Amino acid sequence: MSSECAFCRVAAGGATRNTSQADVVLHTELTTAFIGAKWWVNNPGHVLVIPNAHYENLYDTTDDVLGAVYATVRRVALAMKTAYGCNGISTRQHNEPAGNQDVFHLHVHVFPRWRDDELYEHHNETWWPSAEEKLPYAEKLGAALAKHD
Repeated sequence: MSSECAFCRVAAGGATRNTSQADVVLHTELTTAFIGAKWWVNNPGHVLVIPNAHYENLYDTTDDVLGAVYATVRRVALAMKTAYGCNGISTRQHNEPAGNQDVFHLHVHVFPRWRDDELYEHHNETWWPSAEEKLPYAEKLGAALAKHD
């Protein structure tokens, strides 16, 4: 783990300016899933899934860790459909600045989707929700994940 990496701090049980342990919905031996700190206008409550160990991007990881990350992505997606009642799920993963990566710790976005939500048309319409705004999403999703175990 990198002491300079915000995602490593979250995976190790710490917090950052925009993410606390109350945002964590799942922590396994290899992965952590938490409510994202920045939301898109029509897709609140999206989740980030990260490996607990520091891997900068897709190129840097191992097959075993990547498999664990995507197994967690699947668990979150299934629970998200139950918890949020959304119509579908989208996932995104970025590598390097040219690939739109802005946090240099491997992570996968899991977005709740609704018909006609225009996620990709509104990609610049974002905000930083408060802890109070994120809490109901974390609670609902955490409960749904507990039922899927």
